[in-house]
Formats: sequence, C-alpha cells, structure tokens
Amino acid sequence: MDDHLLGWLKSLDEDRLARVLANRPDAIAAPWPRRLDTLAQRLGDSTAAVDALHNLPLPCLELAQACLVLGSEATPGALAALLDAPADDVHHWLDELYDHALAWPDPTGRIHLAGAVARRWPTPCGLGKPLAHYLNSWTISVDALRSLGKVLGLPAHGPKQQIAARVGEVLVDPARIAALLDDAPDGTRRLLEEFAWEGPVRDVVGDRFVEQGTPEKWASDHGLLFRTAWNVAEMPREVALAIRGPDYHPPFTTRPPELATLPVDPEEIDHLMALAAPHVVERCAALLENTAKSPLPLLKSGGVGVREARRIAKETGCDEDETRLLLEVCAVARLLAWDEPVGGLVPTDRFDHWRLDDGAARLRVLLAAWWRMERSSLRRVDGKYVTVLGDDPSGPAIARIRRAILSVLARLPDSTAYADRAGLLQHVHWHAPLLDQELLAEVAPAVLEEARLLGLIAHDAITDLGRALAALADVAGRENDDAVPAVEHDPVLTECATRALASVRRSALFGADLTAVVTGPPSAELAEVLDRAADRESRGAASASVWRFTPQSVRRALDAGYTPEQLLEDLERVGTVPQPLSYLIKDVARRHGEVTVTSAACIVQASDPALLAEIAANRRLARLNLRLLAPTVLASSVPADKTLAALRESGYAPVLVEEAGEITIRRTKVEEPQGGRLILLPGGQVAELEAPPYPLPEPPPDPREHARRLLATRDAAHRQEGRTWAIIGRTATRLSTAQQSLLGFVVDRGVRAAITLVDGVTATVSHGELRGTTLDAWCEEAGDYLEFPLADIVEVHPAHDRA
Repeated sequence: MDDHLLGWLKSLDEDRLARVLANRPDAIAAPWPRRLDTLAQRLGDSTAAVDALHNLPLPCLELAQACLVLGSEATPGALAALLDAPADDVHHWLDELYDHALAWPDPTGRIHLAGAVARRWPTPCGLGKPLAHYLNSWTISVDALRSLGKVLGLPAHGPKQQIAARVGEVLVDPARIAALLDDAPDGTRRLLEEFAWEGPVRDVVGDRFVEQGTPEKWASDHGLLFRTAWNVAEMPREVALAIRGPDYHPPFTTRPPELATLPVDPEEIDHLMALAAPHVVERCAALLENTAKSPLPLLKSGGVGVREARRIAKETGCDEDETRLLLEVCAVARLLAWDEPVGGLVPTDRFDHWRLDDGAARLRVLLAAWWRMERSSLRRVDGKYVTVLGDDPSGPAIARIRRAILSVLARLPDSTAYADRAGLLQHVHWHAPLLDQELLAEVAPAVLEEARLLGLIAHDAITDLGRALAALADVAGRENDDAVPAVEHDPVLTECATRALASVRRSALFGADLTAVVTGPPSAELAEVLDRAADRESRGAASASVWRFTPQSVRRALDAGYTPEQLLEDLERVGTVPQPLSYLIKDVARRHGEVTVTSAACIVQASDPALLAEIAANRRLARLNLRLLAPTVLASSVPADKTLAALRESGYAPVLVEEAGEITIRRTKVEEPQGGRLILLPGGQVAELEAPPYPLPEPPPDPREHARRLLATRDAAHRQEGRTWAIIGRTATRLSTAQQSLLGFVVDRGVRAAITLVDGVTATVSHGELRGTTLDAWCEEAGDYLEFPLADIVEVHPAHDRA
C-alpha cells in the first residue's frame, strides 16, 4: 500500500472521494472496503490501475508521461512549463487523473503516480532513465567517474557521490553540452540526435566504442551515451532533453481531432433498429434449433469450419456474416456449447430458459454477450475471415475496441452519423489511446458491421439501443463470465430493447396459393412456427417476409415429430388457415409413414407391393443396394438413417420403426430438475420455467454514501494490532488452537473461511474486524457485513474445504 496515496485519501472531502469511487467501481466491489487503508490497497492494485488507465483519453496519458519525465520535480507549474500549455488545461486533466486515483498530490504540491502507471512507460516521451541511474550504478567505478570528470574538465577528487554530482551538473546543462559538441568528431551530432529522437536504447557496433576518434567513443567518454551491453547503448534522459533543445515540448493534445458528421433522419434510424433487433432474436432461435437437430462439429484445430458455417446459413436463411456473428454470440451467451457424446455444439439448458423469456429479455442476453465477446468472426486477416469460435490472442483488446468505438459514437449528438471512418478511428484513438492502432484499423470494420447487424448502428449513426449499451462499458464483464446481470438487467437497456421489439408481428396472412406473408419483422415465435412447416421465399427488410408451404416442407415438420393436428393448431394461432393449406397438410399426413424403415440390417417395408417395386426399381436409390425380400419387404445395405435420407430425397415419406414395430420420433430430452416446473415446447421438447438461472448479485454501495461512511472512519480508532489473537483466544473458547489461528487470519489478513455457529448456521466469511467480543465480517451468503459472536462459533475451516 502506498502511504502517499493513503495520506491523500485522508485529506479528501466527500465530493472528491465520491468521484474516485464512482470512477473506480473495482475499488468498491463486494466485499466493499470499510476503511481508507483497505481502499488504498484496492486502488493501488496493479491490474485494476491498468484497467482504469484504459478508460482515460490521450491528454491524461500524455500528462502522466510528462510527470515521469520530471520525476520528483513534477508539479502543476513544472508540467505547464514542460508542455508549454495553459495552467488551466494542465489542472483540468490532472483532476481527471486524480479522480481515477492514478495520480495524487502530496502536501508540498508534488505529483505522485500509481506504481502501475509508472511501470507502464519505462521510456516516457521516448526518453531514457535519469542520468543519476547511470552515474550511481554499481557498474560504474570511482575510477571511471574520475576519468569522466577529467574529460569534462572537472576536479577528480572526492567520494563517488560527490564526483557524480559534479558530472551531473554538466550533463544536464544544454549550454555546456552544446559547447562540448563544438569539439566532437564528425558524425557525433547526428549520432546523438538519433539517440535523442529515436532512442533512448539502440543497437550499436560495439567495436566503435573502443576505436579512437569515432563518434561513439567520444560520446561514451563524455558521458553522453552509456553502453549497457557490447552491442547496446543508452542515452540518459537529461542528455536527450538537452539534445532536443529548449524548443522541445512533449505533446499535449487537449482536444480530440475533428470528426466530420452528417445529419440523419431519426425516424429512419429508429425504423432500422426496430427491423434489426427482432431479426437478431428470431435468427438466433432458428440457428439454435438447427444445431439441436444437427450438432455442429468443430475443426481439429478448433473453431467452426467455413463449410459448416455456410451450411447453417443456407439451412436457416441467414447470410454468412449473420451466421458467423450469431454463432459467436450464442457461444458467449452460453446458449450453445460443446457436447462430447454427440461430438458437436448443441443448445444448452440455458437455451430452454432463453426461448421461454420475452423477446426483449432474449435480445438483452445476446447484446450482453456481444458486449463482452473477445473475438470478431467478421474480422479479416490478409483478406480472409478468421475462424468462427477460434482462439484469438488479441481477444481482450478486441472487446476494448468494440466498446471504445461504440462509446465514441455515443458521444455524437442525436441523429448524427460519422462521415469518415478514418476520422472516426482517429477520434477513437484520442479517447482510448492505449489501443493498438493497427489492430484498431483491422478490427473496426468488423465491429461496425456487427453493430449494424445487431441494430446498434444504422446509416453510420448510433441507435438508442446502441447508446444504452455504450453507457455500460464499465460493467461489460469478461467473455468467460457466465452472465452479466448489470448489462442484461439495466433499466435503460431494458426500455430500449422493449421499444426496439415493439413493432414485431405476431400474426401472418395465409393465402390460398399456399403462402404466408408477414408485413414487418416477425417475432421469433411466429418465425419458428412458419419455419417449421414452410420454406422462406423472401426476407423483407422494410416490407414483408414470405413463406411457402410445399409437400416437402410439411413432410419436414412431420418428420420432426409434429402431428397434422399440432401443425394446424399452431398455424391457426397466428392466422386464418385457408382450405388449400389445410388440405395439403392432411394429404401429406395421410401418406406420411406409409413407408417404414427399421435398423435391423435396414429393412424397408410398405403395405403396397406396387409402391415397393417402384422404390426397388428407382435408379436414384441404386446406392442403397435394395433387395426385394418379399412383396412388401426390401433390405438395404446402408444404415437406417442414410436410407431414410435417400428415400426422402427421392420424394418418398418414410418413417423410422423400432424393432418392436412402433414409429420413433426423436425429441430433445431435458431432465426434470428438483422442484422445477416443466413446460412443453413445440416438437415435444421440455424446459424448466422458474426464476432466472443466474442470481443477481448485490449492487455495490452508492459512491457518495460510501464516501461518507469511509470519511467517518478517518479519525475513528482502528483495531489494535497484536490484540487479535488474545481476544480470539480468550473469547472463542469452543475452537481448537488451529481454528482460532485461522479465525485470526480472517481478521488480520482478510482470508476466507467457513464458520459454523452453535445453532448449526454456516457462513463463508472474510475481511473481518473485531468489535469487542464480536466478529464483524463479510458474509458471502448474505452479500453484506454481519456480526457473529465469537463465543457462538463452534467450527472454522478453510473455505475451499467446505462442500
């Protein structure tokens, strides 16, 4: 813990501390700190500090580097002089660093940086280590320093520290360095300028540092370069600044670059959002239904192959880009997962919950998954798509790029589109400068296309749905999170998702020509009903979508296990079924199953000898090697499933028969959970209908209220170190010595432990404090701090030892 940081936190007023807590939600995540020293530990965590650094714009990072250049002399005035910037601008962006607890002033006005920030830039502004680092190093002897002093015309007597101070006075003075260079060999100035502007560390030819008369040896002899290895040399920070000259000032870009924009029609943006959002939900449902019937295999190298992605696109009516995106999103949302027994990706139990939820909730699950997704299957590398669900080492960076782009678009005024993608990327770089610019340029087109497909962007302008999602960048979560309730249950996103799906159509117009027309975006439920027994002929963007019923499409539904009565009942719920369609379904149903197939050496049977003779003589079925065993029995040399497929391709309607003679319909089975309620779904599938499968965590405390509580403890008496063991030993008499020690670690080190009370109640506790004879600790089950009398604790075990 940084004592300077703790001292600064103690000096803050409620407003400033509340801003720090609001900007650093990691610091008040459960179990939230109750003392300023604990808060200082949280704020000083290296990983959390680097994450906070990613949220800051370019001026903050430039200011942090300038602080590193100045070192212990960094003050607001010195920064303004170094940067040649107005004092107001420096104070404004310093406050931004202060509000994120990445920098803070001490009582003398000097600025301290968080350790993680200082380590982020070992060569701030392209400058090397301070001169003192080289002069005081153990690698340079007193004799070497004396020789350096003589070369510079300095007295050579005195201890090492004194000699180093004399040398330092010369080498930090631009005028004296300029005077030295007047007598330097030809090429020395060019050599030093290369180190000053393109260094500070450069590869060199080691021999030239020992040859008399070379620029390298002269610069080394005069302390302007230090060779840290035979072929590596470095230039000290002060020397580089002197070479750069008095007119040099590090960059300080206080304003973002101009971004060309265009006005757009807000009604058109809303309309396109209302078309895209229900389409995403509906196509996800179709894709998952497809994988339920045909598990999706993976490549040996991992990921989904191009051929499989195109097959699903064709079978579900999606284009390839949609399919690639939705496969990724469904996997991150845990709606799709690998199933070892079937050897492919199949829908998970969460899909059963998801499909029973309302459309807006389903959309939010998909958006939350995309928001934390650490891949982009629409990204092109060397002109080719990356592998769907393949490993990507740039994953976390891709997620940050996605959030940065949408956040920049959300800063534009309403009904405003960006006019230039290159300008947009420059704007993104200003707001998120730690992003790799090459990766940003490579990933940005894919991110923008993904956002368009999801209804977050339309006509290069952000929609209300995209704006609501962009506001949740700080709570997006990681890809391996099972759920992100802060995103899925955000009230603003909920309202926008509901509005985006308000225009969906839940009914169809059936025609006597065996078509069904949906005048607008169909709901996922309506699309599922129509896809079940009809083929899509067109998918309308702004007009209508058309399905056509054929004998083959109706037979497909019957093959999946639906009865003609079920089909007609489902269709009548979404529209008025005309007589021709009713006749078609009943006619196909009459013929369905007149041919049966069994897997006992694959036997094909029919009650009509003429029909069986026709099948046996069909040349398209020659690969089955059909043999007539009896007037109503054929034998096939191909397994039953392939025989079924071949017969159906040839226009017949066989069904599978078990050895017992009963027709078999394959359905997905879901085990009935304890205490759950099962709901029958179309096709005989079942799913549990209960509360959300993932409990919502307790929200963190309000930053202002928590700031008030923390400041109230500023002057309060802290626990007395060294008394923990004495109090526990005297009060927790039901515990063994080892268990008393473990409980002491809960108090002094914040470790997790499972405790049991006299009444049998168990709890997992951590971050404890002693208040008299009571343990006040964080209880994971309650999601809050609770008090436990020490005398009532009968058992203490490490938390990981408990079931």
